Amino acid sequence: MYPAIPDYVKKILTILNQAGHEAFCVGGCVRDLLLGRTPQDWDVTTSALPEEVQTLFVPHSVPTGLRHGTITVVTGQGSVEVTTYRRDGSYHDCRHPDKVTFTASLTEDLARRDFTVNAMALDEAGEIVDPFGGREDLRYEILRCVGDPDRRLTEDALRILRCLRFAATLSFAIDTETEKALRRHKDLLRKIAMERVREELAKLILGPAADQILLEYADVVGVVLPEILPAVGFDQHNRHHCFDVWEHSVRAMAAAPRDPVIRWALLLHDLGKPDAFTVDEAGVGHFYDHGRRSEEMAREICSRLRMDRESRDTICRLVRLHDVPITMTEKGIRRLLRKLGEEDFRRLLQIKRGDNLAQHPAYLGRQEWLNQVEEMLNVVLREDQCFSLRQLAVKGNDLLDLGFQGKAVGDMLNWLLDQVVEGKIPNQRELLLELAAAEIQKEETR
Repeated sequence: MYPAIPDYVKKILTILNQAGHEAFCVGGCVRDLLLGRTPQDWDVTTSALPEEVQTLFVPHSVPTGLRHGTITVVTGQGSVEVTTYRRDGSYHDCRHPDKVTFTASLTEDLARRDFTVNAMALDEAGEIVDPFGGREDLRYEILRCVGDPDRRLTEDALRILRCLRFAATLSFAIDTETEKALRRHKDLLRKIAMERVREELAKLILGPAADQILLEYADVVGVVLPEILPAVGFDQHNRHHCFDVWEHSVRAMAAAPRDPVIRWALLLHDLGKPDAFTVDEAGVGHFYDHGRRSEEMAREICSRLRMDRESRDTICRLVRLHDVPITMTEKGIRRLLRKLGEEDFRRLLQIKRGDNLAQHPAYLGRQEWLNQVEEMLNVVLREDQCFSLRQLAVKGNDLLDLGFQGKAVGDMLNWLLDQVVEGKIPNQRELLLELAAAEIQKEETR
């Protein structure tokens, strides 16, 4: 028995049916129901024209896509996109139909969709309409284009990445003819807006089969991330590594938690290695300062994908620091906490774990060392050892009272924090004020 359609969605179907129209849940929500998952979004397709949908659901209807026949019905439990059955015209921009024509046929509407597993409809009574074999493809875990894969993928080139994303998130295989079409038309991805590319890649890298897809389809992903291509097959010539640069990066990413910042950082962390590669007299490969070059490449990628500034800066900082040694002393932990904060310190540890797990098995003992670092981090945090201005026992107003002004206030606060982090003075208000007063007296006597 499939999970039930939520009452608020069923009510929309009922209202449309009682008004004499056909109405079905359609697309990803049906796929997820058949897989036993809880859908995140609900879409309805109907024979009702957009103006008829608007009239039926006043005042809760919003014309969010009238050109394509879509009305959003807003309920207290969630919003549902209700779209009229349609046929799509030609796609001259490889993304959007130039024209849509409404139709009375559900099968025609389903025929324009991307993959068979997304081309099923579910009525109010729980009956499935499946003219293209979606249920069978779900059973055998296959992604297959509806109809001619060349037509489907050239109509909307984003479907190329959507196919890879679904394969990664559902752990499905890609049908042979669909796979051939993916590779034939991969260069059309250059026409797709980077924001949409980013959305698909962000979902792909979190999928349970992300590593398999990124390794098998590096040539396709490389159209939108050309920086990865020099890393594919690049032998590291180093005893620490048993994989080429790209496979190491992908395996490291897959070994990490499904935190998008961590996964992006690991996917990009070694892209600078081919540029930094040198070989010594013994034939051993080295990658001196590759973290800096990888950061430069990561920043270019994140900017091109229109990532928000916070995500971009965090990913790039972690890429730069991924290979920096951690001094396993409380002072060393405080130093790094000051630079990163707790959240990104823990992310850095996860990045180092993933990086190590993708190295030669002989070097996996580093995991225990990282456990010890994390335990020391926990001690520093548990004891509330000072590593930030927020924790410092003196504040800006205290320094103003001593006679500091303007930029000198911030400079002195940071200098005092340095003394505390380095263990040169306790984080005690009286001692810090004495130290600050002594410094201002020195300035006055110069």
